[in-house]
Amino acid sequence: MKLTIQDHQKLAQTAAHDVEKHLEKAISERSVAHLILATGNSQLKFLASLKKTKIQWNKVIVFHLDEYLGLDQNHPASFRNYLRRNIIDVVKPHLFYPLDADREDLDQMIKEYAGLLRRHPVDVACIGIGENGHLAFNDPGVADFNDKKLIKEVLLDIDCRLQQLNEGWFEHMDAVPKKAVTLTIPAIMNANHINCFVPDDRKAKAVKNALEGDILASCPASVLRKHPSVNLFLDPPAASLLS
Repeated sequence: MKLTIQDHQKLAQTAAHDVEKHLEKAISERSVAHLILATGNSQLKFLASLKKTKIQWNKVIVFHLDEYLGLDQNHPASFRNYLRRNIIDVVKPHLFYPLDADREDLDQMIKEYAGLLRRHPVDVACIGIGENGHLAFNDPGVADFNDKKLIKEVLLDIDCRLQQLNEGWFEHMDAVPKKAVTLTIPAIMNANHINCFVPDDRKAKAVKNALEGDILASCPASVLRKHPSVNLFLDPPAASLLS
């Protein structure tokens, strides 16, 4: 694992160039690249920097990590909505495959999306780390390092839901969905390269547990230490508890 610590703005630029380098390598080898993008307030500066790179977006196929169950895609908190507003509608990739978690035939959607992931091996997974150490919506309690599924329905824990509330996506706790669909830990770990962008002091405890604690599903992000190609981007507040 390569660790970079810089101020938030510079960090975003460095992380964006890391993605650019790996995508362009994939494009040069196969004429197409496959990318997973994360969402949330912590990713906004990173996505803004990503839009300024010279990535050949017309040769990139984009997936995303997770989505609330049953939430309309036009809802302000929908991650499909977030990605379209913050990057997809601007860079116009070759294809964007959203997680349509409001479909009535959810099981079929999950099956189809897993099939897409199998047909399009991911070159770069851009992820963050949640305040409870989650990767995507793989919270402690549902994270499975040996999951046989690539995508699944999950129950969100209270800390995860509180994070969404405190970030301002919902007006009150009852409005925060209790379920979601998420790419699993193996789906993320299958990526050739992982770009993990984690700013803010509210992530400091999770970062410390992920890097200095045992590799356990109680801190899902700790599994990143088993991947052969991870670049972890921290700002000083996020790194503040590291020994």
